[in-house]
Amino acid sequence: QVHLVESGGGSVQAGGSLRLACAGAEYYWCMAWFRQAPGNEREGVAAIYPGGGSPSYADSVKGRFTITRDSATNTLYLEMNSLKPEDTAMYSCAAGPGSACVQGLRAAGYIYWGQGTQVTVSS
Repeated sequence: QVHLVESGGGSVQAGGSLRLACAGAEYYWCMAWFRQAPGNEREGVAAIYPGGGSPSYADSVKGRFTITRDSATNTLYLEMNSLKPEDTAMYSCAAGPGSACVQGLRAAGYIYWGQGTQVTVSS
């Protein structure tokens, strides 16, 4: 059983930054961040392989968001810069086998999910 707990969400103005954290991200899992805004489908934001290699990003966040992981503390991070109002959503971390990373940012490949942390960006 994997227990994932997100933190770091909040309210910021456009152009600001936030750093999300996800505790419980053990080193052997493919880890990813997803987000979902009211009325929208869940969207894959970023994923990272076990060991921290080969991060992948949604086109909408490339160049602004960075996914990293700390294997010593089993923590996954999402550094979010130049935030836009359209980034407003509930952000959740997810864990899956290595095949999940091979499949990219598809939610179906992930087995364990956190409860989420809200990010609100005002204009």
